[in-house]
Amino acid sequence: MNGISMRHLRYFEALAHHGHFGRAALACAISQPALSLQIKELEEVLGAPLVERGTRQVRLTSLGEAVAGRVRHILGAVDELGDLARACHSPFVGRLRIGVIPTVGPYMLAQVIKTLAGCYPDLDLRPREAITQKLIDDLLDGRLETAIVALPVSESSLNEQVLFEEEFVLVRPLEEAQKPAPDAEALRGMRLLLLEEGHCFRDQALSFCKMSSALAPDLIEGSSLTTLVQMVEAGIGVTLIPEMAVPIETRSAAVSVVPFAHPRPSRTIGMLWRKSNPLSGQLKQIAEVVRQAGIGRSDGGTPSLARPLRRLG
Repeated sequence: MNGISMRHLRYFEALAHHGHFGRAALACAISQPALSLQIKELEEVLGAPLVERGTRQVRLTSLGEAVAGRVRHILGAVDELGDLARACHSPFVGRLRIGVIPTVGPYMLAQVIKTLAGCYPDLDLRPREAITQKLIDDLLDGRLETAIVALPVSESSLNEQVLFEEEFVLVRPLEEAQKPAPDAEALRGMRLLLLEEGHCFRDQALSFCKMSSALAPDLIEGSSLTTLVQMVEAGIGVTLIPEMAVPIETRSAAVSVVPFAHPRPSRTIGMLWRKSNPLSGQLKQIAEVVRQAGIGRSDGGTPSLARPLRRLG
């Protein structure tokens, strides 16, 4: 259809994704009036409204919903043309949008970016932190090239590359430091502090305790591992955190950190990318760089609890 440009499509996709003119304009690095003008032009070309404009939120019309799906497909195909060209380059050059979950990002992302920048100086890194399901959705919609998450995710259209495995540790008040480490059954009788719904680490901790949120009347939620550790220091309860978080989260907190008895709870950290991505070969190489960065992360390159992580596979 004459009159529709790639700019129209990218701006509309941003608006459909963010559901807000201000956030969409920020993501597109343009002013809000400029974005609004582009959306209005697209509506005029199509001859019907695409969005319902409200004071706080933008809602897509039925036509807008249908167009949004087509636009994501078109933009994904266009981006893959660029990826095909980039796949011919060695070393990797250009944009790399990489997602990371909140229980990995603060403890590993800086080292990953530093290491990747050293190995691929022409790489334009665009990190993004979000919960697992959001990262999977962004991967499938072409908004990310790859993501670092806890495996498995069991999404048939995504490749999973194992990076390393790490264990969970118990964080409890300092006055309990001399007590033996509780087992899963004993934990069920304690006031457990966990992340909010949507975080995969929450589900992994509950799985170790063999319990569900519905069966945990004393369960208290926090928005971050930092908040959970601070609540432990205040004597509110106990929590589990991954090994990589120990040096940062307990650095200034008066808490006791203790490993569990065998079998210890753990998680597998890995990378995801679309099987259809023409950059799959380069992403496998990047996964190995990220794996090395993850193993050598933390204070002075020393992993949490001074134990190297065991490589899988």
